[in-house]
Amino acid sequence: MATNIKIGVINVSDRASKGIYEDIPGKAVVSTLNEYLVSEWTPVYQVIPDEQDQLEAAFKKMADSEGCCLIVTTGGTGPAKRDVTPEATEAVCQKMMPGFGELMRQESLKYVPTAILSRQTAGIRNRTLIVNLPGKPKAIRECLDAVFPAIPYCIDLIEGPYLECNPEVVKVFRPKSS
Repeated sequence: MATNIKIGVINVSDRASKGIYEDIPGKAVVSTLNEYLVSEWTPVYQVIPDEQDQLEAAFKKMADSEGCCLIVTTGGTGPAKRDVTPEATEAVCQKMMPGFGELMRQESLKYVPTAILSRQTAGIRNRTLIVNLPGKPKAIRECLDAVFPAIPYCIDLIEGPYLECNPEVVKVFRPKSS
């Protein structure tokens, strides 16, 4: 069993990075992951303005230097000019995982018609899965509940640590051994 599992959490927000408002989205991710995971883990946490170069640098540091198996972002996925999280994700990943964004948008459409404006995506950088979430805490939970069942197995496939989860909170899927 892996010890010292690290998961990156990045809130992408001009205002939160300047202290204009509290970083509620990033805290929502940590809270949700604490409910999901039985494995001990350590958050590697940052609040970053909507600046693609800063976000790319944070991804590289968390994946390559810090050894995070998963990086979850909140915010910066809309159509506004300053929303650059998907571009930063695509710039640092070798493989894109479009199914994550497709499923998150499908889930969000149950609640708001503007979900089609979201550009959430996911990708793999070496042995790290990067997943972009929306910025609203309610939507963060809805989207994580939808995609997290596939995340531990994805991390297995990219040779990351084994994430053990609480089956009463989230039912993860791993195929039976062949």
